Amino acid sequence: MHLKGKRTELTQAQKMMVFVLSMSLYGLATLFTELIPSVQLGIVELSVEYFAFIPLTLAILFDPLSAALGAATGEVIFSEIMLGQFGGVGEVEKFVLFSLGIYIAGMMVNDPLNKVQVAIASFTGIFIHQFLGGLVDISKVVFAIEDFEAVQGLPESVFFTEGFAILNDLLFSGILFCVLPTLFLVPRLYKKIEPLLGMRPRTPENRPSFGAVLNVKIILMAIGFFLIAVTTEFMAETGINFIDWEASWAESPEAVFAGIVITLVLIVGIILVIRKNKTIGVGE
Repeated sequence: MHLKGKRTELTQAQKMMVFVLSMSLYGLATLFTELIPSVQLGIVELSVEYFAFIPLTLAILFDPLSAALGAATGEVIFSEIMLGQFGGVGEVEKFVLFSLGIYIAGMMVNDPLNKVQVAIASFTGIFIHQFLGGLVDISKVVFAIEDFEAVQGLPESVFFTEGFAILNDLLFSGILFCVLPTLFLVPRLYKKIEPLLGMRPRTPENRPSFGAVLNVKIILMAIGFFLIAVTTEFMAETGINFIDWEASWAESPEAVFAGIVITLVLIVGIILVIRKNKTIGVGE
């Protein structure tokens, strides 16, 4: 049967599997980042902000929206709630902007074997998250929602300070722990992991064109999400917050260990389901 031009849609069960897989794997990764110390070299801080290669890989190989929302949900559940803290409305900003970046990155790739596409998409996804997050921080200072904290050794300008922070995160965490691992994993997992979940591999024929990704609708959606992020962050900073709490045992070693154990149990359950699906294969 000639499949060119025909989209292969995932079922709701398959999308849920991608969501849970992204949530658990990225949730576990965020717990490990809590254990990795940062290194300060003068004005440069070397820290592992996130292992975004996990949702990036899943977004490129599977359903971008499910992978993006799953990863953002996993961070809230495993690195916030399980560690005894929750920022309420203040969590919306990162959830929205991170999901947006991962989603757009996944939509940009129509051939997972094209390393140039994968590299550009991965970097773009991280750039969107970091850049829009930086704009939110700048807005808080510009509108006097938050006081400007100068960094010794840098010009006393919020634009320069935030720009330097964005560049620092992009060049270290962005490339080393996001782009390079994604570039390594995607071609090696392509057409190998999809049958385990009973899905067809993504091909140029069943993926959207670049014009379908970069259009007015996507741009308006990005602007809308950015405004939501700014609004919720302003609310959190001015004290208009909901369900904001922190337990006495927040971020304790015991909480981190318990979170890792629970996440591993969840991942084992997912692996068992995947092994069961292995006997089913890809449907005709």
